[in-house]
Amino acid sequence: MTIVYSDSAYFPSARSLSSHTAERVQSRAVGPDVLRSLAILLVMLVHLPIEATPSMLVGVRNYAWVGVDIFFVLSGFLIGTQLFKEISRTGGVDLKSFYLRRAFRIFPAFFIVLGLYAIFPILRDAPTMQSIWSFATFTVNFNFDPRVGRAFTQAWSLCVEEHFYLVLPLLVLLLHRRISMRWTLLIAAAMVIAGMILRYTIWENQIGVLVDADKLRDAFAVYLRDVYYPTYTRLDGLMFGVILAAARFFKPELCKRYAPARVALPIGVGLVAAALVLFSIRGPLAGTNLFLVFQAQLGSVAGFPLISIGIALILGAMLDLEHVLKRWPVPGAMVVATLSYSLYLTHKSAFHIDRLIFGEANLQGGSGFVVYLVTSFAAAVVLWFCVERTFLLLRDRVLSPSK
Repeated sequence: MTIVYSDSAYFPSARSLSSHTAERVQSRAVGPDVLRSLAILLVMLVHLPIEATPSMLVGVRNYAWVGVDIFFVLSGFLIGTQLFKEISRTGGVDLKSFYLRRAFRIFPAFFIVLGLYAIFPILRDAPTMQSIWSFATFTVNFNFDPRVGRAFTQAWSLCVEEHFYLVLPLLVLLLHRRISMRWTLLIAAAMVIAGMILRYTIWENQIGVLVDADKLRDAFAVYLRDVYYPTYTRLDGLMFGVILAAARFFKPELCKRYAPARVALPIGVGLVAAALVLFSIRGPLAGTNLFLVFQAQLGSVAGFPLISIGIALILGAMLDLEHVLKRWPVPGAMVVATLSYSLYLTHKSAFHIDRLIFGEANLQGGSGFVVYLVTSFAAAVVLWFCVERTFLLLRDRVLSPSK
């Protein structure tokens, strides 16, 4: 899971913030922070061993993978909005500035953690790991077989995000004067249908055969490798985030007329709930303990776009309700959102170290959950202050609009 990775991820209390950064902190929206906080907490929950999960959260854990889809929609919306504003203001996209900003935001913390994984195998959350080269080139999500290597698996979603960051600015630059909103929606619809057909074909030809042969472990591994991890099967969330950004930026009057908060919020929640129902229909895998959260064929084909549309509608509604959210803020949401990228990179290794120090038997239920949260946040704070914040401030100085 990506997460990620807003340009406004700063603690407002940091004394060394520039005035430009301080203004950005004050103007950050509450709604995206709440969703980002929820997303990273769900990602952390899904990676927590079930024996260390409080009983009241076991049912939530089964569907906590939705946190990744929230991140994808957020990234699509935030980056799309940034690009649309720039191209509307200047008529183009400064590709060098865009890619440098993304590099300052993502590379330092990622490569520090990757280097620690490479140099100190004791930090790895699993005995086996894919090649360091595949992580370093952000290609690990292609042919990512968990039977070969399982450490640092959360990096698959960052790879999807990186591919998105690489391609979207080029598409916006090339197409913004050539296609209308209608053509954009038609292309998006075609991409959704193509993704559904692709996932269906993969399931029928590769996964279904293994399920029928009762090779469920292999079926789950192939599902992750060929359906869940690859960029080309997980574009729904990013795409609907971009569509939301385009609609709100170029057609705000239509959004107000046809998707006000009172309409978008219940429909969005309903679509996410409907998608989760599809994922809960496990078909031939029902009743197997190993695959309680296994996404069945129907969910894998239609569930991802439904969830993405639902989350996009919820995000749009929360943006419209910003005045309400500012009066009734969620305690700690901004801090958790600020730490989300560092939490994403370190949480699995943090719990692995917890097990080495305290012993797995002492990390059961509520106590294990508390230790997991405390150590994960401690590691994230260290990474944020020592690496993330340093390079974000450096980025502001290097890429300051005044220079």
